[in-house]
Amino acid sequence: MKKLALLCCVLLLSGCSSLKFWQSDEDKALQPAKLEKITAEVKLRKVWSRNTGSGQDPLYASLEPAFDDTMIVTADGKGRVMAMDRSSGRVLWNRKLDRPLSGGVGLGGGLVLVGDLRGNLFALEAASGDTRWRARLNTELLSVPAASKQVVVIQALDARLVGLSPLTGEILWQYTTDAPALTLRGTGNPIIAGTSVITGFANGKVVSLNAATGATLWENRVALPTGRTELERIVDIDGAPLLVGDVVFVTSYQGRAAAITRGTGTALWYQDMSSHHGPAHGDGQVYVSNDRDAVVALRANSGQVLWSNEQLSYRGLTAPAFVDGVVVVGDSEGYLHVLSPVDGRFIGRDRADRKGLSVPMASDGDTLYVLTNRGRLTAYQVERR
Repeated sequence: MKKLALLCCVLLLSGCSSLKFWQSDEDKALQPAKLEKITAEVKLRKVWSRNTGSGQDPLYASLEPAFDDTMIVTADGKGRVMAMDRSSGRVLWNRKLDRPLSGGVGLGGGLVLVGDLRGNLFALEAASGDTRWRARLNTELLSVPAASKQVVVIQALDARLVGLSPLTGEILWQYTTDAPALTLRGTGNPIIAGTSVITGFANGKVVSLNAATGATLWENRVALPTGRTELERIVDIDGAPLLVGDVVFVTSYQGRAAAITRGTGTALWYQDMSSHHGPAHGDGQVYVSNDRDAVVALRANSGQVLWSNEQLSYRGLTAPAFVDGVVVVGDSEGYLHVLSPVDGRFIGRDRADRKGLSVPMASDGDTLYVLTNRGRLTAYQVERR
């Protein structure tokens, strides 16, 4: 089963991460959309830039940067974990673990968390980078862990959500759901929202659990498998749910986007859509990079489609980010495309790295942090012309 899941992901990601599995030969021959000249209205001004290690293979990229109020942390595929000052890029600490990494970075509760393909979850002290504990979960770890002072939570590739003690790494509880025969290579990233944990699974469900006990609070079936083949029935929810106030926004592959109440799991709206990226939010809108590399804006309170920019087809887009009033997506050739939230038109463009972009960018609202495939982290701010 795992080999089949891996094969499907390779088919998905080779050439362009947004292609469907059942593409025709004609589709496969299509090249990335040509970039037309634009009239730049904004510029992405580089604040600082730093090499953070060896980067990661774009086919298996799953190591995202994470930040808190003072630092931003990265990890590379060879086991290097680095913490930097958010405002200057100055290195705070730099650690090399003894094995390749595949999942992370989680940051919270005074811990930095990363995982590997053998099921080892490493917890480092956020202040120093010293190892606090290592826990063995016996399956591949590809997700970003979430952590608070009370609990560490990670989703494993075998459809388990595991809660651990932040002090010792002892397993406190486990939640298991049914795993489809085939999935995308990736797992949903949990988030901690007060006393609850929320995550999406490969079966198309979003689940909320009590963070202390793992007891189920609610479930919502965002995507229903359809079609006759296992490929057509893939409905993964990858990436992290997005919590805005008391509303959780999620997207699913070959399924729907949804807005769900945090407290009860009641659906506020559904919108048919296919994406393996998490959504972004800003100016009362939700932004999604769909599986055809179109960037789509939905009205946050209703799910109504407001606009769709389809000029980046076959360019392997990252998840969108919202920063200082604009929408930004990266692509597999390393370009950063800046879109207007009003109508989706291009208002700026830059190139971060010829080696390309794969993992989601991080935004604190004012600064955009971009990690390239070769491991260069750059902080950008939006400059109006």
